[in-house]
Amino acid sequence: MSLTEWINSTVFKQVHGHNLVYNTCWEDPRLDRVALELTPDDTVLVITSAGCNSLDYILAGCKHVYAVDMNYRQNAVLDLKKAAIKKLDYEDFFQLFGKGFHPDFKKLYRETLRGELPEMSQKFWDKKKYYFDNARRTYYFHGTSGLFARMINFYLNRIAKVRPAIDALFHAATVEEQRAIYEKELSPKFWTRMMKFFLNRDTTLSMLGVPKSQRDQVESQYEGQIVKFMQDCLGAVFCDLPIQDNYFWQVYINGCYTPECCPEYLKAENFSRLKEGLVDEVTTYTDSVEGFLRKYDVSISRFVLLDHMDWLASHLFPALVSEWEIIMQRAAPKTRIIWRSGGMRTEFLERVELDWNGKKEKLTDHLKLYPELAAELHQKDRVHTYGSFYIADLLK
Repeated sequence: MSLTEWINSTVFKQVHGHNLVYNTCWEDPRLDRVALELTPDDTVLVITSAGCNSLDYILAGCKHVYAVDMNYRQNAVLDLKKAAIKKLDYEDFFQLFGKGFHPDFKKLYRETLRGELPEMSQKFWDKKKYYFDNARRTYYFHGTSGLFARMINFYLNRIAKVRPAIDALFHAATVEEQRAIYEKELSPKFWTRMMKFFLNRDTTLSMLGVPKSQRDQVESQYEGQIVKFMQDCLGAVFCDLPIQDNYFWQVYINGCYTPECCPEYLKAENFSRLKEGLVDEVTTYTDSVEGFLRKYDVSISRFVLLDHMDWLASHLFPALVSEWEIIMQRAAPKTRIIWRSGGMRTEFLERVELDWNGKKEKLTDHLKLYPELAAELHQKDRVHTYGSFYIADLLK
């Protein structure tokens, strides 16, 4: 590892190891529901992130969700959501996680929610109660991704001065209207030399959870490199896909959701289903994927691996191999696995060889991929910040 690579890796680990990074999930569960084909017999392992999608999967009808994350702060977010579902009414719950602000949160936390949390989550929220006490700087403007959102909003409001155009875009009735607003009023003022310089920094990307290894993947596989990739992603979001139900981008622009545009767990009818017992079928674990699977003798039929393999492949390739070996051992019959990547291709999986049946076998020989379905779903991704999406059945 070169000195530059070591510095970038250290910065990324410092950001991820000492902060809440994701205050909301940045993967579209609408795609996941189609890809996973969940049944009442399925058990799901997902990297927690902010827990929104863990709740989505249990609402979709699976048996149990194991939410696993190495960063205890991410699990603390899901733990607080679970406690709030159990103990609050819908109005208070939506005020908290829909609007990202509650005037009585400190009292609610102290008297109602804290006792429902595991010890590590208590320690986190004991210090971070202020995340919910400011109507202007809501919960969704905290954590490193929230800080990035605040910085972008400052740029939009004070420098580019395009807030009226932003508001018009989010109220556009058609994709054609969105495209016209974005191309004529937003894109020329947003994509300045200063903004391109800012987004081209590794430190900026680290705030968004993008390690140097993912940047390298994009820049080796995408013509125009990282900033052009970002420009094309935003172009797809605002020019090609309906914005009316895109709660991912709306929350970072506005700092809150609306009842009409929000994750499934925030809708009144789904809150009731979770409160009636479904939420108990979502459990959190602070560990790596491999660590969890080695400690708990559970059978998993659906794995949601997000994009963490990009980083493992670059920095801890033996750990990537070891993780797949234990996945093979714990996988139930007819297991399906989905993952995402910052790059256009996950060629590193072709180098993974497993100790299986007493001999070395290539991982790719045990995967039945569905590239056509994955590509079709990827085009519909409301987030649209990943380079590629994958669906595979595990063949033993």
